Amino acid sequence: MDTTEPLLSLRGVCKSFGPVQALTGVDLDVPAGHVTALCGDNGAGKSVLIKCIAGIHEPDSGRILWEGHETHIRSPRDASALGIETVYQDLALADNLDVVQNMFLGRERLRHWLLDEDAMEQAAVNTLRELGVTTINSVRQHVASLSGGQRQSVAVAKAVMWHNRLVVMDEPTAALGVTQTGMVLDLIRSLRAHGIAVLMISHNLNEVFAVADRIAILHLGRMVAEAPLTGLDRRGVVEYMTSGRAGAGAPL
Repeated sequence: MDTTEPLLSLRGVCKSFGPVQALTGVDLDVPAGHVTALCGDNGAGKSVLIKCIAGIHEPDSGRILWEGHETHIRSPRDASALGIETVYQDLALADNLDVVQNMFLGRERLRHWLLDEDAMEQAAVNTLRELGVTTINSVRQHVASLSGGQRQSVAVAKAVMWHNRLVVMDEPTAALGVTQTGMVLDLIRSLRAHGIAVLMISHNLNEVFAVADRIAILHLGRMVAEAPLTGLDRRGVVEYMTSGRAGAGAPL
């Protein structure tokens, strides 16, 4: 396989809701093993775009390609079958369950028709260890007792446990403190080191420039810039986000 082929490509994707045009002719490439930051002001279309990738919304027109082959993502099940997992801001974790139970929720392992608790616990421990998560004392503690950064770690570990190849993260550091934010950024770096692609929505440009390899910028539903991070500076990103075009001194 040609290793330069993007893992995920969108070509000319459009999506409207009644008279509101949320996405117009959007092109996007997400390479394997890279962190791509998706930026834009409120209402730019970021959430709609990731929901098209996640199978929540089906595009009205355009093409989605996975490893260069056209595919159709009509449901979250279709996305999961390809190897795409989305971690939303609410994380979709059950507070009344422990870490292991959350990571295997709906996919429990059985042995002789009984839950194989030992195998699930070991798999959870191994996945967290591989991702470099060392702050969770026990995988048997309830998720309700975890900090925001620890909860994000569990959600991401749950996403990668099933051999997913693209993890989409919606504002993964929202409402986190400095220490917990650093933990999540390290987690994103770990995903990249394991060859997993990350598509990350973020408003925080310091975090974008700390972990992203590439940046894609939406303005009023149109993709106005897509480039390696080295091709833009913070001023240029802000110009694209607010006006949809580059200002003076904003290289691409």
